[in-house]
Amino acid sequence: MFLAWFVVTAFYVLASLGAQSEMPKRLWAFLSVIVGVSLLLHVALRILAPRSSQVLLPIATFLNGVGYVEIARWNPTRAAYQSAWFLLSAVAVVVTLVLVRRVRDLDRYRYLTLLGAMALLLAPLLPGVGVSVYGARLWVALGPISFQPVEVAKILLAFFFASYFAANRELLSTPTQRVFGRLVVPPKVLLPVLVAWAFAILVLGAENDIGFAVLIFGLFIAMLWVATGRKTYVVLGVLMLGGGAVVAANFFSQVKVRVSQWLDPWSAVNFAYSHQLAYGWFSLAAGGVTGTGLGLGQSGTVPEITSDMIFAAVGEELGFLGVILMLSLFALFVGEGFRIAQRAHSDYVRLVATALTATVGIQAFVIMAGVLRLLPFTGITLPFMAYGGSSLLANYVIVALLLRISDENANELRGGEVRTLALSEP
Repeated sequence: MFLAWFVVTAFYVLASLGAQSEMPKRLWAFLSVIVGVSLLLHVALRILAPRSSQVLLPIATFLNGVGYVEIARWNPTRAAYQSAWFLLSAVAVVVTLVLVRRVRDLDRYRYLTLLGAMALLLAPLLPGVGVSVYGARLWVALGPISFQPVEVAKILLAFFFASYFAANRELLSTPTQRVFGRLVVPPKVLLPVLVAWAFAILVLGAENDIGFAVLIFGLFIAMLWVATGRKTYVVLGVLMLGGGAVVAANFFSQVKVRVSQWLDPWSAVNFAYSHQLAYGWFSLAAGGVTGTGLGLGQSGTVPEITSDMIFAAVGEELGFLGVILMLSLFALFVGEGFRIAQRAHSDYVRLVATALTATVGIQAFVIMAGVLRLLPFTGITLPFMAYGGSSLLANYVIVALLLRISDENANELRGGEVRTLALSEP
């Protein structure tokens, strides 16, 4: 935590010196927020989950801090909102740890989590409530407050997939029904989860959102493979992805436009919309290996630089080395999450930890790959770094759940060692 505080504070000071040639005027306010709030989180963890992972919170703090520096650099108003959301996210972490004492107890709410996810996914389509932003109808506005329900829905879907796959793991892994002379997994076993997945994809398609549709699809296939270990499902997933991409490109205008911009961003027709990507690439190119330096970049002309394109802002001012740093931090987060999953003592908890970790990893990959033109660009947020209150809040809840699971793992391991010692005594 001290390393995260020191580096992020140094970045904040350097950004101010580079942009304004003076020390930041609100340095103490910045320090009180990032140090004070994360320190209180650390104390809460020592009380509520004393044996939890020592890695996740510092990584989240580091990524959050670097993202905040770039947001403050380009949009001080958004930075003020982001700091408030950071405080609310810290409260959400504590509330989650207080309410969720045993993650395995959530297994009993399998279909309630599914219904909750469906309701949240449908909310942006309700007239008078849903709000369309840049063609994607993902927002819900309740008076002055607006948020993205899909950020919470992805967590609920992770719980549902984990519960269903844990309960039907053997049936999904063992072919028992003969079809055309070959043994296959009974279709009725896959039907409920396929219906849930198809519903989520169709709703997201109706909302013109590619990013979260890819996220839910990737989560579904990853969970299916982890639960069963059968490569057949991976092949089936690739075929479904290809078929779904063809259908979406022909029947959903938003998807068709995104794919066209991805294949030919420089055409006269596409550049009116794809110039956001082009300016982002210019920023990345200007950064080179070591970057222009914090506060010295020219990314201010990039549309939505503090949200969709914050990865480009980091790449310009911190360079290729800064990009590698961000990638390494996300890789460490995912690696720690999978390590927590491996140490779980039940199939359900193991799959929950895997699903939550995969959610963060896939989301980070989709947006970074979109900025680098490895995939069609989507407006999905970069976890912990991009501006967005609902995204920040949801990802910190994921951190809290993973911390609770790691604490449970340590307690169960310690309890097992105590029982072993007791049995070995004469």
